[in-house]
Amino acid sequence: MKIVFFSVTGQTRRFVNKLDFSSVEITPTDPFLAVNEPYILVVPTYEKEITEFVEDFLNYSFNRQNLLGVAGTGNRNFAELFIFTAKDIAREYQVPLVYSFEFSGTPKDVANFKKVVNEIDIKTVR
Repeated sequence: MKIVFFSVTGQTRRFVNKLDFSSVEITPTDPFLAVNEPYILVVPTYEKEITEFVEDFLNYSFNRQNLLGVAGTGNRNFAELFIFTAKDIAREYQVPLVYSFEFSGTPKDVANFKKVVNEIDIKTVR
C-alpha cells in the first residue's frame, strides 16, 4: 500500500519514514503528481491556505479515485480542531478517517497505523 503525505515541519515525514511503506510526499511546488495505485493520505493540521495544494493533488488525474482513506496528525491541545484537515478531507472526498495521532507519532501509533493500513490493503486485494 502506498502512503502519500504532506509535511510542513517534518513531523509527518518522520512518522511516514518509520512505516516501511512505499511513500510519496506532496510538495507545494508541484502538487500535480499522479498516483496510479490505491493509497492512504496522511496530513497534518493546518489552515486551508497552507494545505490548499493537497486538494490540487487530490483533484489531479485519478488521485481522487485511488484515495482509500486519510489519517491526520496534530496537537490534541487544539480540542475540536485536532486533525480538522484530515476530517475535512475525509468528509469532502467521502473516504474514511482511518487513524489519528499527535506530532510524529509514538511507536504504538506506528504499529497501530501499520495494522490499519495492512487491513485496508487486504480488503482492497479481494
